[in-house]
Amino acid sequence: MSFSSSLKKPSFLSRRFSRSLRSSAKTTSLAAVLATANQLESSSSSSSPPSTEEGRESWSTMLPELLGEIMERVEASGDRWPQRQSVAACACVCKKWREATREIVRASSHNSGKITFPSCLKQPGPSDNPNQCIIRRSKKNSTFYLYLALTPSFTDKGKFLLAARRYRHGAHIEYIISLDEDDLSQGSNAYVGKLSSDFLGTNFMIYDSLPPHSGAKPSSSRASRRFASKQISPQVPAGNFEVGKVSYKFNLLKSRGPRRMVCSIKCPSPEERVDDKNLYDSRTKMPEYATSGHTILRNKAPRWHEHLQCWCLNFHGRVTVASVKNFQLVATVDQSQPGGKGDEETVLLQFGKVGDDTFTMDYRQPLSPFLAFAICLTSFGTKLACE
Repeated sequence: MSFSSSLKKPSFLSRRFSRSLRSSAKTTSLAAVLATANQLESSSSSSSPPSTEEGRESWSTMLPELLGEIMERVEASGDRWPQRQSVAACACVCKKWREATREIVRASSHNSGKITFPSCLKQPGPSDNPNQCIIRRSKKNSTFYLYLALTPSFTDKGKFLLAARRYRHGAHIEYIISLDEDDLSQGSNAYVGKLSSDFLGTNFMIYDSLPPHSGAKPSSSRASRRFASKQISPQVPAGNFEVGKVSYKFNLLKSRGPRRMVCSIKCPSPEERVDDKNLYDSRTKMPEYATSGHTILRNKAPRWHEHLQCWCLNFHGRVTVASVKNFQLVATVDQSQPGGKGDEETVLLQFGKVGDDTFTMDYRQPLSPFLAFAICLTSFGTKLACE
């Protein structure tokens, strides 16, 4: 994440992504962090804590060893929101604290899937337990909102992550994905990517606003012009870079059961990643089935329940309403690699309905929140040729 260099002008993304920092994170959480710093500093020095007027200068000139110890304690204090707002609050103190916080977060992000800054939305999720999210749909304005679940309850709003709005361009449908729940245009500073469908709505292309790896070239589509997403990464120009494809199999005769889908997702190896501190971590390792640069996912086949007379999948309580939109994705065998294997039992992404306009989304490596959200968006809308 690219924070502003001055406290007087906080960056756009820090304001939008962490609205809660304006109140609780900058008061209660930050106060607790500074109190810890005062305690550590007083134990190593007989001098009195800094006054309010001298506070900013004192915090910016803190010894690197002491600052590092504070950041490590704050980073280890919580794995999920809202506890992690203390980490973001530390990064808002000053430039020195911002740099230290970023390094600590990067060092501890391996296989953790922690969401702290906007850059984490394009990094792989956890490798063990999936991150649980909620998608809320507004039919009135064709808008979808992604939240990180903070409790097991489906009614809690959660932590806002991304928003998407559906637009129609002639016979084609596009979903613009944004960091701002109020500004969902492709020319916005909060634009992070889009999803585009074909005429029948059975094939979708996922585009990232930034290159997924070195040497990546933007799409030649009419919307591939550069945009002003400078807050995400000032070093890399924004555009539309193809990072995935989702295809639904035809089922015109209604004889193949529920929808069948295949996803091809670009997952570059670590050495291929863009050298950009704000967006990617070159030390992040991908699972074995993603080392070829692509991960092929398919929906897990449901079984027919004779008693209920319907197709069934085990969502482990995360889905409560039967719907044609519900699905689970697993990795397939990598045909491009000799001996390449995929885990066809571990669910990497599951999506399902729990209310009229409420859906759950649980994801893990190698998918990022951005890619998982884009894949789930393809499930909305009627597909007459597939069901």
